[in-house]
Amino acid sequence: MSTKQEWLAKVYNRGKERPVRFSTLSDMEVEPLYTPEDVKGDYASALGHPGEYPYTRGVYESMYRGRLWTMRQFAGFGLAEDTNERFRFLLAQGQDGLSTAFDMPTLMGYDADHERSMGEVGREGVNVTSIHDVGRLFDQIPMGKVSTSMTVNCSASALLAMYLVQAERTGVPWEQVSGTIQNDMLKEFTAQKEWICPPAPSLRIVTDMVEFCAKKAPRFHPVSISGYHIREAGSTAVQELAFTIADGLCYVQDAVSRGIDVDDFAPRLSFFWDLHSDFLEEIAKLRAGRRMWARYLKERFGAKNPRSMMLRTHAQTAGVSLTAQQPMNNIVRVAIQALAGVLGGVQSLHTNSMDETLALPTEQSVMVALRTQQIIAEETGVTNTIDPLGGSYAIEALTDRMEREATEYINKIDELGGMLKAIEVGYPQREIAEAAFLYQRQLEQGVKTVVGVNKYSIPEEIPIEVLKIDPAMEERQIQRVRKMKRERNSTALKEALKRVAEACRSGENLMEPICEAVRRDATVGEISDIYRAEFGVYKDPGWI
Repeated sequence: MSTKQEWLAKVYNRGKERPVRFSTLSDMEVEPLYTPEDVKGDYASALGHPGEYPYTRGVYESMYRGRLWTMRQFAGFGLAEDTNERFRFLLAQGQDGLSTAFDMPTLMGYDADHERSMGEVGREGVNVTSIHDVGRLFDQIPMGKVSTSMTVNCSASALLAMYLVQAERTGVPWEQVSGTIQNDMLKEFTAQKEWICPPAPSLRIVTDMVEFCAKKAPRFHPVSISGYHIREAGSTAVQELAFTIADGLCYVQDAVSRGIDVDDFAPRLSFFWDLHSDFLEEIAKLRAGRRMWARYLKERFGAKNPRSMMLRTHAQTAGVSLTAQQPMNNIVRVAIQALAGVLGGVQSLHTNSMDETLALPTEQSVMVALRTQQIIAEETGVTNTIDPLGGSYAIEALTDRMEREATEYINKIDELGGMLKAIEVGYPQREIAEAAFLYQRQLEQGVKTVVGVNKYSIPEEIPIEVLKIDPAMEERQIQRVRKMKRERNSTALKEALKRVAEACRSGENLMEPICEAVRRDATVGEISDIYRAEFGVYKDPGWI
């Protein structure tokens, strides 16, 4: 049999290829054929069996033969009781984990009655100003049994405290509370741009939460290290992989430098990836991420507990890939992206709804998105065997290449002094911006295709029903917040908030004082205002 190079030279006729650029969505050239010659390393060191180091083939030995991934649908809009109704609808449809979307005031640390919140209350997600909203949000939901994900970052410490105190009030011990709070501030400075204070104190708050959960809420994931928003900002898949792993290494280093044993907290770290439309690239990215994380934790930090080396992950289909044009096409995109996530070995999955580029999703579109996951799980057969694409020459070659190129980025970040320093000099921000510019130019030139947008477009669009938010909702929440503030014990509140401020200055772990402030009806905005006063407000160097 001829070698691959001989076959390419003597048999393969490049003149018969279609006149297109054969590259991944991230613009990596794709070979016409992959063979054993493209796969490096031996099986044990490069892949290993599922549930064994380096976890390339999956973090658990039985994967989906033992348990399906957690099916989450992002939900949040209007008042807490509105979202609670959607939560209970999704649970009744077979969803087994909740994922909470918050509105912009909550995400940025402002109360509903703040002047900056005007017109935004309950628009992009649910408004949570105080512990009373959390009580309404999780009414009739068993907090000790249902795993809850909360997508919030700079105000995450306040939301975590409220969630734990609400569990406490319903008789659920913190040791039984499970879920994840995103709380990834490093990616905020590179991608999503939702922050309060500068990078260094932001990192301190995250580490406080890591330390606190390790001791008080051991089933709760205190940070979800998030590549999703890096990719949504325009990065390539390799950049998403590299910068996300680098963020995780920074969190681990900060906790270890504080004197916390890596095996005491690393098992509760989790990751969050974007699932884009390049099917093979996304599968390879997930597999490379697991292998890289395992090696860094073992070799750089000396982790001994196998669970410390396991990269457990939630993933979400790519919001940026959804199109307002021909929105029904989004159902197909989401199905393909979700299948890539499953074949890549995720532990938790959210599928976007077809109408999310137009408005908050309707009940019908959310149900279709959930059914997409259920069809993959129950009808396709891909869950019958573990890592079914493992050993594919193309998949293994792509996995190796993504690891190699991502490692080059991490080495550069190490040379700069770590991710915190890299962010401060704008390195990842520039790399992402350049990648986004290149992709947009390729779209405009027709090098890359988005069906229904720059190819196969139609003159008229098919109207679809969208969810509309009642404008009266905002005023109702504002009046409810003002009433709560009038009626609470202001003396006890001031003393509790004073303790939070003192902890900011002394270096004491912030979470216990914040939990006590929440018990005294402190709001998200009031806790965030302490951060603004004690740590300062961050301004993006690009806008100064």
